[in-house]
Amino acid sequence: MARQPDPAEFQGRRILVTGGSKGTGRATVRRFLAGGASVLTAARRLPEDPEGALWVAADLTTPEGTRALAEAATERLGGLDVLVHVLGGSSAPGGGFAALTEEDWRAELDMNLMPAVRLDRALLPAMVAQGSGAVIHVSSIQSRLPLHDSTTAYAAAKAALTTYSKALSKEVGPKGVRVNVVSPGWIYTEASEALMERIAAKTGGTVEAAREGVLQALGGIPLGRPAAPENVADLIAFLASDQASAIHGAEYVIDGGTIPTV
Repeated sequence: MARQPDPAEFQGRRILVTGGSKGTGRATVRRFLAGGASVLTAARRLPEDPEGALWVAADLTTPEGTRALAEAATERLGGLDVLVHVLGGSSAPGGGFAALTEEDWRAELDMNLMPAVRLDRALLPAMVAQGSGAVIHVSSIQSRLPLHDSTTAYAAAKAALTTYSKALSKEVGPKGVRVNVVSPGWIYTEASEALMERIAAKTGGTVEAAREGVLQALGGIPLGRPAAPENVADLIAFLASDQASAIHGAEYVIDGGTIPTV
């Protein structure tokens, strides 16, 4: 049986979570709400059931969208204690490097790197001024295990996010702001299912065959299953908590053992 969160764990904490409308982002919003936090998140379209979070209608792949969310964090929460960047995904076609257009590359960077850069630039100065805060960027093991047929641009963008996060940690850590990275392997979400459908459409095969192909390309998952979004959300919550007060500049992999090396 899963442990129930302490409803006072994040009481009084102001937390922004990107990508909160589905998948890992939604699980992360729910996890912080269960811990008593005030949570702000964003989506292109506002949900019918906000589940206790504050919402902003914004497209975070654009400078205007990230600006609107950053302004809302200041106006509606009065600043931040924790910034969690979960937003990510891939819409690029399969077919290897030659199938990727200029627009495909730009879209992957605008989804997986630039929103984090823009939000950090807007919101971290206030964290530095208050002398405390935690930032968690969600990257991917694809930065180390790219699938050349389907995730080259996504993997490159996530690798850039991981490297950027390390540089950021060196800059703001001495000023009281912790920065860490969570790198999941395969998480079974709506986005992963959509990827399987795109691969199947490109190859003319079935979704099940696409899943098996991805597993083989990854070298299998020794644990025997993908992670659930809630598993990743629990790790994010730990890194944002006081229990992780000495953890900084680190990357935490949650992949069921997929990466075969130390």
